[in-house]
Amino acid sequence: MPVKVAEAKYPVIDTDPHAGRVLRYMRPSDYAVLAGGTVAAPALLYAMERVDPSRGNLRPAMKVALAIGFTGSFLLAYQRSTFRFWGWTENSREQAKDFAELSKRAQEGKPLYGESDLDAHLQGVAHRNSAYSQLKFSVMPWFNLVNHPHHGTDSAKYGVKSETSTA
Repeated sequence: MPVKVAEAKYPVIDTDPHAGRVLRYMRPSDYAVLAGGTVAAPALLYAMERVDPSRGNLRPAMKVALAIGFTGSFLLAYQRSTFRFWGWTENSREQAKDFAELSKRAQEGKPLYGESDLDAHLQGVAHRNSAYSQLKFSVMPWFNLVNHPHHGTDSAKYGVKSETSTA
């Protein structure tokens, strides 16, 4: 069953980006979200402690709050970066970076999205499991860690000839 492609306001770069690409394409604003969320959780705990003191050791609770803040804000920053790949938010910077990166790979004769040791069936399974998984982070964080050819875009724009084209 094919994955339903959502309507995008901006050009779609990749419907199932590899986790490494999502992290490499993060903007400074994504890092600001990450830093802000990481700091906000312990700060909120400290503020609540000032209002209603527990008179206990706050250090272990602060460490847990820091971990929760980092995890939540990382998932939010990752999701924001992914939305630009999907074309749901403004993505002109990512379009240019993607075109330069993948055009270079095409000129070098390398596979656009990297090589994989998995057979075609398992690559398809990995794609179906990770496509739009960033919308389900609240249930289970799931990232695309497999290189596969299923990305919802036309590879011809990077200078790759498809098997069906003649010339």
